[in-house]
Amino acid sequence: MKPVFSAEDYQPPLEPWLDLIYQDDFLAVINKPSGLLSNPGKDPGLADSVARRIKSLSPYAELVHRLDMDTSGLLLIALRKRTESALKIQFQDRKIDKTYLARVAGRPPEPEGEIDLPLICDWPNRPLQKVCHDTGKPSRTGYRLLQEDEASSLLELYPFTGRSHQLRVHLLALGCPILGDRFYAPPAVRAASPRLLLHAASLSLTHPETGEKLHFQAPCDFQ
Repeated sequence: MKPVFSAEDYQPPLEPWLDLIYQDDFLAVINKPSGLLSNPGKDPGLADSVARRIKSLSPYAELVHRLDMDTSGLLLIALRKRTESALKIQFQDRKIDKTYLARVAGRPPEPEGEIDLPLICDWPNRPLQKVCHDTGKPSRTGYRLLQEDEASSLLELYPFTGRSHQLRVHLLALGCPILGDRFYAPPAVRAASPRLLLHAASLSLTHPETGEKLHFQAPCDFQ
């Protein structure tokens, strides 16, 4: 069944309004909370979003990439047009490294590995995605086990590609759905957390103006 989300369900966190990690004349980095849209929805009730809030930094401020509403963590913002273009080229050329943390049900079959499964939109159930070896787009995720208990594991994730819901679907295919995932997890795993336990923890890039190597980290609240 297609998950339903409406403006009546939308209650984004209000404090802090923007958790600013870094800012200079060209770019900024924020720590997005779970529950806040990256971009506004079509319904006026879904207008509150990172894209709207960052206009307080600069009238031009634009998101360079996005995170799912349920995912928390680092988002990169361009404050000038030429900076936006340069950063998007870095993303296209896979020169920006991102690391995620996820608390998942169970334990992966190996403590370290790579998930290589092609993904495509599950059109009748959009926005869900699915594995499809016939028409799916190449999708790769590296993972490493950090810690485990009787019921769950903390994984470090390295997305080599950036497909929609890639980490959620790849971990589900691995047999380790993310706790609190309202789209893909079975009921017991979904109920194990009030939020999706997926966090964009680190971001590394080259400053498009200075050439400096920048590395950012955002603390995770579910380790």
